[in-house]
Amino acid sequence: MTASRLGIGFVGSGFNAKFHLQGFQAVRDADVLGVWSPNAKHAEETAALARKLDVGEAKPYTSTAAMVADPAIQALWLCGPNFARIENVEEIVHAVTSGKGTLAGVACEKPLARNVAEAKRVLELVKQTGVKHGYLENQVFAPQVEWGRAILWARGAALTGPPYLARAAEEHSGPHMPWFWRGDLQGGGVLNDMMCHSALVVRHLLTKPGAPRSSLTPARITAHIASLKWSRPEYAKRLAQQMGKEVDYTKRPAEDFASLMIEFAAADGHRALGEATTSWSYVGAGLRLSAELLGPEYSLSWNTLDTGLKLFFSREVQGKTGEDLVEKQNAEMGLMPVVANEAAAYGYEAEDRHFVRVFLGKEQPKLTFDDGLDVVRVLMTAYQSAEQGCTLDFPPKGLDDFVPAVAKGTWRP
Repeated sequence: MTASRLGIGFVGSGFNAKFHLQGFQAVRDADVLGVWSPNAKHAEETAALARKLDVGEAKPYTSTAAMVADPAIQALWLCGPNFARIENVEEIVHAVTSGKGTLAGVACEKPLARNVAEAKRVLELVKQTGVKHGYLENQVFAPQVEWGRAILWARGAALTGPPYLARAAEEHSGPHMPWFWRGDLQGGGVLNDMMCHSALVVRHLLTKPGAPRSSLTPARITAHIASLKWSRPEYAKRLAQQMGKEVDYTKRPAEDFASLMIEFAAADGHRALGEATTSWSYVGAGLRLSAELLGPEYSLSWNTLDTGLKLFFSREVQGKTGEDLVEKQNAEMGLMPVVANEAAAYGYEAEDRHFVRVFLGKEQPKLTFDDGLDVVRVLMTAYQSAEQGCTLDFPPKGLDDFVPAVAKGTWRP
């Protein structure tokens, strides 16, 4: 790319796409110009939001192929649901390879796909086009993670040795949309939905800045999954009322808690451990992201609910429910932490800025679809470990064809 600005189209118009639109307010060399969604009304609403936020003169398109064909759009952000990933990518690739249009890049939200076979197919399809690709993992770009990692490695690790333990967690009360709760559509439960964040964050923290990701590789994986809350009869009933009759956790539950231990092998012979937990059964102010990094003489600690701003509302303040204080907000009364700029705090601003610069030819990508495939391999190994109740060497046999029992609807907590 030699252009100074990048025209962007969004595939998908949901909650995640709206977070990216907020992030683009801090990106100076891109314009959001298009949105496609299978729901035309949602596409128009999201395009209108882009215009309201002044991130571009976005308009709804009738198809993803139509966005590819428009010379004003040079890159696509894939923010659609997991079950539509291959269909979306196939349409993009067909439009490019048939000469309908050209693209400078495609960025894809986590996870890359629902299982290894699908992730490999997505990667294979995009590589056919020669188009640059980027894997959207916002937490790796969170400013506290990036600054803390850089300083600890430059000062602590340089003087006393590399870190040996990283922890990461993402916890909230559950997803917004029904398809997330369905293992067949989403690919699993909370492990597939959110462990993709935490598994990559621990590896990122333990990897020396500037070193290739291959300098620290998974060697052994142990995982556990459970349905702690949402398969209880009273909560399964509440979930069906909120999400519709297609979400029935009395018959087809998915895990709402997952834990993961990754034993890493480093190129220099050191061993390091990564611990990660994810939950849809967390009850607190709202979404909580946290991480730790420990080394011989130093440590890092991050928690998004340790904000510099807190508000208090007495029981006399009984307003409408919402998410104006923090994502996945669970209360409107009492002492509440406020995340003033979630798009920045969670890493959306930095990742969107980075991939715009990648597709403009100004930077090399920090994460590609190859990294997305690696993450899916870790997640599927974690499901295998949980189902078998044992630690597995990585990668285990049969990984490419494995589909979690949760996704098949045969898992019973």
